[in-house]
Amino acid sequence: MRTFLQDVRFAFRQFANHTGFALTAVLSLALGVGATVSVFSIVYAVLMNPWPYIGADRICTLSLLDKAGNEDSWGITGPQIRQLRQAHSVEGVMGVNEWNLTVTGGDVPEDVRGNYLTPNGFQFLGLPAMLGRYFLPTDAPDGQEPQQVVVLSHKFWQRHFNGDPSVVGKPIHLVHKTYTILGVMPPRFTWEDGDVFLPLNLSGAPTVTFGVYLKLKPGVTQAAAAAELTPLIQQFAKETPNHFPKQYAVAVRNISYYYKHQLGGTLALLFGAVGLLLAIGCGNVSILLLARGTARQHEFAVRSAVGASGFRLIRQLLTESLILAVAGAGLGVVLAYRSLGWIVTALPEYSFPHEADFHVNVAVLVFSVGLALLTGLLFGLFPALQMARPEISQVMQSNTRKVAGTVRGKHFHTVLIAGQIALTLLLMTAAGAAIQGFVHMMHIPLGYDPHNVMSVGIPIHENTYKTLVERVNYYERLRNSIAGSPDVISAGISTNATPPNNGWDQPFELLGKPSAEEQKARLNFVDPGYFTTLHMPLQKGRVWDHTELVHAAPLVLVNESFAKRYYPSGDVIGHSLKVPTLKDEPPYTLAAPGSDGPLQIVGVVADALDDGLDKPVKPAIFLPYSLYMWMHTQILVESRGDPQAILHSIRRLIVSVDADQQAFGRTDDLETWIRREPEMARGRLVSILFGAFSVLALVLAAVGLYSVVSYSVVQRTNEFGIRMALGARKKDVLWNVLASAGVSVGSGLLAGLAISLALNRVISRWVENGTHDPWLILGVSAVLLAVAGLACLLPSWRASSVDPMTALRCE
Repeated sequence: MRTFLQDVRFAFRQFANHTGFALTAVLSLALGVGATVSVFSIVYAVLMNPWPYIGADRICTLSLLDKAGNEDSWGITGPQIRQLRQAHSVEGVMGVNEWNLTVTGGDVPEDVRGNYLTPNGFQFLGLPAMLGRYFLPTDAPDGQEPQQVVVLSHKFWQRHFNGDPSVVGKPIHLVHKTYTILGVMPPRFTWEDGDVFLPLNLSGAPTVTFGVYLKLKPGVTQAAAAAELTPLIQQFAKETPNHFPKQYAVAVRNISYYYKHQLGGTLALLFGAVGLLLAIGCGNVSILLLARGTARQHEFAVRSAVGASGFRLIRQLLTESLILAVAGAGLGVVLAYRSLGWIVTALPEYSFPHEADFHVNVAVLVFSVGLALLTGLLFGLFPALQMARPEISQVMQSNTRKVAGTVRGKHFHTVLIAGQIALTLLLMTAAGAAIQGFVHMMHIPLGYDPHNVMSVGIPIHENTYKTLVERVNYYERLRNSIAGSPDVISAGISTNATPPNNGWDQPFELLGKPSAEEQKARLNFVDPGYFTTLHMPLQKGRVWDHTELVHAAPLVLVNESFAKRYYPSGDVIGHSLKVPTLKDEPPYTLAAPGSDGPLQIVGVVADALDDGLDKPVKPAIFLPYSLYMWMHTQILVESRGDPQAILHSIRRLIVSVDADQQAFGRTDDLETWIRREPEMARGRLVSILFGAFSVLALVLAAVGLYSVVSYSVVQRTNEFGIRMALGARKKDVLWNVLASAGVSVGSGLLAGLAISLALNRVISRWVENGTHDPWLILGVSAVLLAVAGLACLLPSWRASSVDPMTALRCE
C-alpha cells in the first residue's frame, strides 16, 4: 500500500510538471468516455430497463400479422377477453380502451386523455400509487357498471391540481360526470400517455371491441403462447368476422418490441460510433504515453540500473495510466450528464416508452468505472511494457536519443496512428452518408404544401351525434364556422388523411377485374376542402360537390400510384371498386347505406407522400368522409399567418358550435408533423451525433499525429543540426519529417479507404436514409488528409527552422 501511494504521488508530480500532456490525455479520454456513457445511458433506459412495471419482460401484446409481417387492425370483445383469461400460458389479461374527455372551468373545455383499464389493470402492471390507491376489481365488479372513480397521472395532477396532495377523495368533473379521485400514480407511470385512468366496463355488445395485453406465466415463451392462442383467435374470428382480417398469423410480442424495432438499430449504430470514438481516444492517450516515454528513457534507465525491477516500472506506469483513465472517466461522466438531456430531446418522440428514466444511474456509473479501468489498462499496458525494458547501455550514453524506446515502439506508433486515421475515416464516411441522406430527405417532394396548415383534432363524446345525419351536419357546421374566420384561407375535413403518413390499409376489389392476392390500398376519408387546403392538384376527373358529399354518394377518387398500378394502359375514370370492410357498427363507426358496395372512381389526384418520408407513395383511395364515420375527425386549417397564433380562436369557434366540444390538447402545424416523423427525427439525431463524433475523432487524430511528430522532432534535434551543418536545406529536413509521418498517415488512409469502400453499402443501409456515394468517401479522405498534413506541417516546419549551432550545443 505504501509503495502504491508513492507511485500515486510520483504520478501527480509528473502530471504537474507536464500539464499539457496530462490535460490532453484526460480530455482525449473524457470525450470518448463521455460520448460512450451518454449513448449507453440512452441504450439502458430504452432497451434494457424501460419499464417500471412488475414482470415487464412478460407483458406482451397480441398481434395479427399479414404475409408481409405487418400488423393488421383487429378488435376483441368483452366476452372474448374473458375467454382469453382461461388460456394456460397466460397469467393475466388486461383489456384497455381510450377516450378523450374534458374538464371545464376555462373559456374552452380542456382536453383530457382518459385511459380505461379493466379492474385488474393496476394489479396487472404492479406499480403502487404514489398518493391514495388505485381502483380494484371490487370497484368495478364484472358484468356491472363500474363505480365513478378515477386515478390521476402524475403529469395531469401537476398540471391541473398544481401537485396538491389533498386531492385524494375529492370530486372531478369529466364531461359533466362526477368522479371521485382515488389516488395519484408516480411519475414513471405513464401508461399509454393517459391523463386519467378509469375502470373499464367489459360490454357484452358484439360491436364494441377493446385492446388487450397479456402477462405470460413465468417460463412460457412467446412462441409457445402464440401456438396455444392461435386456435382461440381463429374461433374469435369466426364469431366476429368483421373485426378480423381474412388472412393472418398470430404473434405474441413483448411490449418493448415496437420500440426496439423503431430505435434499437439506431442506438446500436450510435453505440458503435462512440465505440470507434473511444478507441480513437484510447489510441491517442497511448500515443501520448509512448511519446512522453521518449523523454523519460534516461529516468527509467537510471531506476533500472539502481535495482528497480521491470514489474516495478510497469506498476508505476500503469498507475499513471489508471489515474489518467479515472480522471478522464470522471470528466466524461460530467460531460455525459450535461449532454444527456439534449440527446433525449432529439430522440424521435414516440420511438421510446415515455416511462423510460433517462439519467446517469448506478448501472451507468458501474459501466463508466469499468470502462475507465479497462481503457486505463488497454492504453497503458503496451507503453508500460516498452518503457519497462530500457536499453541501459545505449540510453546512458549522452549522445544517444531514441524515439519511443525501441524499433517495436516505432512500429507500434505507426500502427496506432494508422489505426486512428482508418477509424476516423470510417466514422467521417458514416457521418457524411448520414448528413447527405438527411439533407436529401429534407428536400424530398411531398406532393402537398404543409406551410401554414395545422390539423385540429375533434374527438366527439359518447352518446352524442348518434346518427349519420347528425354527425355529418355537425362536422359541416364545424368546418364552415372555422372556414368563415377572417384569419383562415381554407379548411377541410381529414378524418384520417393528414400526410405524410396517412390512410387506413384495407383490402379492396376492382369490379370487372380479378383480384390480386393481398390487394390493399390506403383509405382516406375527406371532403373537397382537403385537396384545396393541402394544394393537392386534381389530375383527371372531378371532386364531389356539396350535395354528393352530405348524401354520402358512392363516388371515390384515387391517386396516381393507384391508377398506374391497377390501370397502367387505360383510363381509371368510370371504373368501380368495393371495400368490403366498410361495415356499419354503431355507435362508434357509422357507415352509409351501400358503403361496402360498388364505389365509382370519378377523379385522380396527384401523388402525395402517405407512407412516411422514406418510402414510396402507396396506392390510395379518397372517399367522402360521410361514407364512413368514426367518433373523431381532423379539420385542416390553412391560415394567413402562423397557425398557432389563431389556435385559441379556433377552439372558441368549436365551442360556439357545441359548448361541450374540445379539440385535441396538442395541436401542431403540419411542418411540425413532418419534423416529428420518426424517420426525420432519427435522421436528424444520427446526422448531428455522427457529425459531432466525427469532428471529435478528427481532432483527436490530429492531436495524436501532432504529438508524435512533435516528440520526434524534439528527439531528433541534434540529427537535424548535423544534417543542416553538413549542407542539408530546410526543405530537405521538412520533407524528411513529413515522409516519416506520411507512412503512418498513408497506410491509415489506405486502410480506411478499403474499409469504407467495403462497407459503403452497409453504411448507407445502417445509417438512417444514408446515401451510397463513392465520391463522398474520396471527399472525406481529402479533408482528413488536409487536417493530417496540417498537424504534421507545424512541427515539421519547426524542425526545418532549427539553428545548427544551437542543436549541436544541445548535444
